[in-house]
Amino acid sequence: MSISRRNFIATAGASLAAPAVLRVSRANAAEVTLRLHHFLPAVSSVHTYLLAPWTKRIESETGGRLKIDIYPSMQLGGAPPQLYDQAKDGVADIIWSLPGYTAGRFPSTEVFELPFVASRMARVNARAAQEFAEQHLKEETKDVRLLCFWCHDQGVIHSRRQVRTMDDLKGLKLRFPTRLAGEALKALGASPIGMPVPQVPESLAQGVIDGAVVPWEVVPSIKVHELVKYHTEIPGSPTFYTASFMLAMNKAKYEGLPDDLRKVVDAQSGMAFATEAGKMFDDIGVKVSDMVRNRGNTITTIDESEKAKWIKTTEPVIEGWIKQMQGRGIDGGKLLDAARASLARFEKV
Repeated sequence: MSISRRNFIATAGASLAAPAVLRVSRANAAEVTLRLHHFLPAVSSVHTYLLAPWTKRIESETGGRLKIDIYPSMQLGGAPPQLYDQAKDGVADIIWSLPGYTAGRFPSTEVFELPFVASRMARVNARAAQEFAEQHLKEETKDVRLLCFWCHDQGVIHSRRQVRTMDDLKGLKLRFPTRLAGEALKALGASPIGMPVPQVPESLAQGVIDGAVVPWEVVPSIKVHELVKYHTEIPGSPTFYTASFMLAMNKAKYEGLPDDLRKVVDAQSGMAFATEAGKMFDDIGVKVSDMVRNRGNTITTIDESEKAKWIKTTEPVIEGWIKQMQGRGIDGGKLLDAARASLARFEKV
C-alpha cells in the first residue's frame, strides 16, 4: 500500500513530536518528592509565610527536580509529640515541631526556654539558636538531619483576666508550651497546664484553661483573641520565655538525595532558614498585636519594677535546670553561657 506524501509528513511529524512531549514531561516531573508534616492548620502563619515559601524556593532552585508536599494539621496521622520520631522512622520525610513537646528528650535545647534568657526579638533568638545548634545539638539530634533550630519572639500571656502583677497570676490556669515555661509560671503563682497548641481553642472554650502562653504569631490561627480579652507583654529583653522549634529530615532521605539537590536543601536551611523564620515571627507579631488592639482587646505591658520581681522569682528555675543537667552529665552552666553569648552577639546586629 502506498503512502501519500502528505500522510508521510503528518506521520513523521507526529512521531517526532511525541518524543518531544515526553521529554518535556520528564523535564517538568520531580525526580524526588518529599512529605513535610506539621501540626498547625494551613491558615497558620508558619505554614503560609515560612514553610510554603521554603518549599517553593527549593523547588525553584532545583528546577522542579525536588518537590516538597506539605501536610498540615497532622494529616499523615499521629500526634504532635510523635513528629520527631516520624522523621526518624521515615513516616514523614521532613517535620516541623517543638522539641519541648517531648520534655527531656533534647535537654540542651531547653537553655533558650529558660525564663528571662531569650530576646524579645525573634530575629535575635532564631539566629542565636541556630548558631548554638551547630555547636551543641549534633549528638542529641543524630537520628535525623537537623535542617534548622530556632526560637520565636517574646512570649505573651493571653488570659481571661488582666495580668499586671504576680498577684494577678495566682491560680490562673495557663497553658504552657515547654516544661520550663511551666516551671516558671508555677514559680510566679499560676497553675500551669501543658498541652500542644492545637488543643488550646477547645480547652479555652470549655474552661479547662483560663489562658495560654503563646507568641503573637499563632494567635489568629487558634482564635485566642476571640476567646480571651487580655494580653500581657513583658518589656524589653530578656523576655519571659520563648519556645524552640526544629525542622528535621529523615537521615536516609537526606543522604539519598543527589549531591546537587542536597546542596540546595543545605543552602536553604540552617542560618538562611533561621533568618527567614525570625523575620516572619517579628513581622507577623506586630501585625497581630495591632489587629488585637484594634479589635478592642486589652494589651498590658508590666512595668520594669514588676519585671524585676518576676526575674528574681524565677531564678530558682534556672538554678534547678543547671543541677538537672549536671545529673545527666551535661554542663548546663556552660550551655547557658554559650546561649547568652550568641544572643548578645545577634542583639547587636
